[in-house]
Amino acid sequence: MYRVRVRSVPPVVLALRRFPNPRLTGIGAGLFAALTMFVLACVDRLLFDSSELVYGLLFLPVSALTALWVRPADLVTAPISVPIAFAVGVFPISGGSEGFGGQTMGLVTALAVHAGWLYGGTLIAGLIASVRKVRQMRARRRYVLAQGRGAAPERAPRAAAGAAAAAKPVRAGAGGAGAVARRPQRP
Repeated sequence: MYRVRVRSVPPVVLALRRFPNPRLTGIGAGLFAALTMFVLACVDRLLFDSSELVYGLLFLPVSALTALWVRPADLVTAPISVPIAFAVGVFPISGGSEGFGGQTMGLVTALAVHAGWLYGGTLIAGLIASVRKVRQMRARRRYVLAQGRGAAPERAPRAAAGAAAAAKPVRAGAGGAGAVARRPQRP
């Protein structure tokens, strides 16, 4: 007699399943991250007087959400779009002086000073995207194996199939293992 093993799902997982689960394209995920970081930087500037700590702490969950919400075909774009979003968002809080040169220097300085947050968020996005890709590959492998078992119950081993093909007689000029390359014909 077979026993059915029933797994109980933790309540945390059930609560997380109720949240929205969008699947963004690569460009959509990049736009989501960039716009979210820009809005959060503006709010940070208004409420917290351009606090680097607040901006960095807000960047980490945005990185995770970007990697979680990107569709499986575009997983590679998550760790690429997250640093771009950080750079877009740091502009309002960079604190450069007036003029194009002053703003550029403020932006470059802010990116250099906050590199730890930038690397941390990129690492989070990269890890989440990598785990999702590995899970996707395992599911695909299980699916292919399940399809292979049900479709062809008896399959000849490759070595036997190769030996059977080698035992066939070869017509003259039909090619084969010892065939000589033909010259191209003249028009």
